[in-house]
Amino acid sequence: MTKQQEAIRDARTLGIPKMLILGLQHMFAMFGATILVPILVNVYFEGEGLSIQVTLICAGLGTLFFHLCSKLKVPAFLGSSFAFLGGFQTVAQLDTGIFAGMSMGEKLPYACGGIVVAGALYLVLALVIKLLGVKKVMKFLPPVVTGPMIICIGLSLAPSAVSNASTNWLLAIIALGTIIIFNIWGKGMFKIIPILMGVVISYGAALCFNAIGFTNPDGSAILNFAGVQAANWVGLPPFQLCKFDLTAILVMAPIALATMMEHIGDMSAISATVGENFIEDPGLHRTLIGDGLATSLSALVGGPANTTYGENTGVLELSKVYDPNVIRLAAVYAVVLSFIPKMAEIIGSIPSAIIGGVSFMLYGMISAIGVRNIVENRVDFTKSRNLIIAAVILVCGLGFSSGLTFTVGTTSITLTGLAIAALAGILLNAILPGNDYVFGSNPQADGNRGVDMRPGT
Repeated sequence: MTKQQEAIRDARTLGIPKMLILGLQHMFAMFGATILVPILVNVYFEGEGLSIQVTLICAGLGTLFFHLCSKLKVPAFLGSSFAFLGGFQTVAQLDTGIFAGMSMGEKLPYACGGIVVAGALYLVLALVIKLLGVKKVMKFLPPVVTGPMIICIGLSLAPSAVSNASTNWLLAIIALGTIIIFNIWGKGMFKIIPILMGVVISYGAALCFNAIGFTNPDGSAILNFAGVQAANWVGLPPFQLCKFDLTAILVMAPIALATMMEHIGDMSAISATVGENFIEDPGLHRTLIGDGLATSLSALVGGPANTTYGENTGVLELSKVYDPNVIRLAAVYAVVLSFIPKMAEIIGSIPSAIIGGVSFMLYGMISAIGVRNIVENRVDFTKSRNLIIAAVILVCGLGFSSGLTFTVGTTSITLTGLAIAALAGILLNAILPGNDYVFGSNPQADGNRGVDMRPGT
């Protein structure tokens, strides 16, 4: 019988060089997904979207700020949240009210303003949890509500994945195939960075195709290095202040319902991995405050929403090194990298076809997580109330593709499909009789969902 690797809770015992390498490993684990968010948002905003430099510095500083809020105890990394991609895409497509005639670059600050409010909702939930306890709060967000909502988020993004991939199907298939291969057959470190490997290998293929004179089917060049040549090696991240509008807030803020549930699941997963109940100490309210404030501060200066990263939890499990100082090293690396514009431009030159291939996996996985949420919690669809709630959420989330626009006074307000779905689901769950979901009554089911209040048991 092989001896189980002993956990290391103080990485300094390994020596400074090994500790630095472990921090680098955590940075690479988060890197692929974190930078993919601004790349995708740039596609929605036609090149006038989020900055990779700002994204990296906000991820690094947001992680350090989270650690301060959680008493330096929780080994979690905060990277870019994919849950808000649908909101970014919707804001980019807004053309009513003040958004009529706006350029894409002018719309972006309003999307960030909506994320600031979304982050503030974390503080509200943290306060409620502190006052009432987790069980009472979770009664309003059972799997029959959160599952279909997550499904809608993924499916609403599907058309953009096909659109991007169609610019060069060969590159898209290489990217998607690479991710699948590393995710299924990868070993060690490679198994937990399949997305990064998909981007790197397909980008290498693009370099080869471009060098031998291949072009995209529409005749355009596969790669364009004009921005890379013009960029400096050292420079400040291009911060921009957010702006607020009720329509954009109603687009982005409801998405926090899904990301707050993701946060609770990640805290439980990290607790189970490390063998310490972080939900009790430092407390779920503290980790929610850290995540929410990191998200709001990031969006305040033009960055994406932040969220706790499962990729880094995978690194914890693989390495058995649970020292939060290693995570903080990774955060420092991200901040340093944010001051290298040329690297940001190299990343920005990734063809949209590669992004499309990666998105096939990411967007589908978002919806699949929603399905798993429903299945593993054994949501009983023989009950009419559950069928009604799920049906209304799915139809609202996918049917209101252009949202619902109305005017209050002189203000034009647009409720997106996701916002309508969230409101309808929570309202129906509260009103319809027969709500028998009690958080914590079935630890095994809650554990499958990722919100077990007794990690490791």
